[in-house]
Amino acid sequence: MRIFSGIQPTGRKHVGNYIGAIRQYVEGQDRGDPAIYCIVDLHAISLPYEPAELRERLYDTTALLIAAGLDPDRCVLFRQGDVQEHTELSWLLSSVTAVGELNRMHQFRDKSVGQRELVSAALLFYPVLQAADVLAYRAHEVPVGEDQREHLELMRDVARRFNARYGEDLLVVPEPRIPELGARIMDLQEPTRKMSTTGGTAEGTVLVLDEPAVVERKIKRAVTDSGSDIVRAPDKPGVTNLIDILAIARGTTPEAVEQDMASARGYGDLKVATAQAVVEMLAPVRERYGELRGDEQRLESILAAGAEKARAMARETLADVRAAMGVGPVG
Repeated sequence: MRIFSGIQPTGRKHVGNYIGAIRQYVEGQDRGDPAIYCIVDLHAISLPYEPAELRERLYDTTALLIAAGLDPDRCVLFRQGDVQEHTELSWLLSSVTAVGELNRMHQFRDKSVGQRELVSAALLFYPVLQAADVLAYRAHEVPVGEDQREHLELMRDVARRFNARYGEDLLVVPEPRIPELGARIMDLQEPTRKMSTTGGTAEGTVLVLDEPAVVERKIKRAVTDSGSDIVRAPDKPGVTNLIDILAIARGTTPEAVEQDMASARGYGDLKVATAQAVVEMLAPVRERYGELRGDEQRLESILAAGAEKARAMARETLADVRAAMGVGPVG
């Protein structure tokens, strides 16, 4: 079974990214044949950015993924921009993608509102390139967070539509893998909103590379709810979020956390326990990241080797797609 997922190139990954995506990547190395992970620098240019910063953040992300447990010998780790098959396939797939579908994407509508000078065509076509990212490898499974479900459904529709027009089974219709627990980690200051480095609050976003004292401060200042019962409930988004984070950091269940916290003196005890567990969870990643980030030549070598493996797989798919569509020479 082939597994594929892509991640934006920013080193400012938060606990939600780590829980919802990166830990899934690490786990997928033992199930994928192969597990393919792509740092999507081409997606990053759909919004205004600084070129020098993009390159730095890409190295940050590469080092962070390896620090979290990705092993380049057990998975395929590469930079999207190094494999040109992605962009060619996205153009070919655009012929079976409806503009109306792209206009209805929540991400496009939400992000385009914030663009005062230019709403780029790249932002509109983002889901088509995302579909090409996955379909190029005929991946069976895509580990993603809940927020990407809409894009995955479009991707599946595009694959089905392509197969119906040009030949059954040319493209694999992938299945999303969304974790039951941790698919949406919420902002600690605004627990009804998803944790985010772009749309969230600074104090409500715990970064993977935050110093332990900063992690503790942010979690201890987390907004909670009325009452004092430490239980998950729809009217307790703040407490529910902390329980979920603690359960994941401890490798247990929310029910076990509720039982353990039954004798707690209040929300303060929950915050202290959560802060301690998160610091312990992130400590090995922070330490390993520090060892890796300074050697950019090594990081480039890892990405180049991954890109070579990725191109070999994507090239086969693209050749089949071009032949089926009548594009290019025969054979």
